[in-house]
Amino acid sequence: MELEALQEAFGEITSLGAKLVAISPQLAEFSRELIDQKHLSFDLLSDPGNKVAKTYGLVYAFPEDLKKLYLNFGIDVAKHNGDDSWTLPMPARFIIDRNSVIRYAEVDPDYTVRPEPRHTIEALKSL
Repeated sequence: MELEALQEAFGEITSLGAKLVAISPQLAEFSRELIDQKHLSFDLLSDPGNKVAKTYGLVYAFPEDLKKLYLNFGIDVAKHNGDDSWTLPMPARFIIDRNSVIRYAEVDPDYTVRPEPRHTIEALKSL
């Protein structure tokens, strides 16, 4: 899972002088559960309604067949996100410098393809 991979990379990321922050549309109560379950050392911020993700054009809506499949597996995105939009942000990773300039971006429209923490670490080292 991506959160575990980020947790594994957390020490190296911080040793390079960077701060790791994850953003999720999940309600804060579900994010807190994840933080506790996965023993996360980095911040997991809540983006209710994908408002921030929408401003960057990173939101996709579930097609009906995928929505049904998720529900069949007991995954209720609407419940966890606190709205019935059935939307999620695309997997993305950004390195933003102290002047708010994006120095690195990795985004994939395929929700099953997650940015590799190693790529982020390599990008940090090159800055």
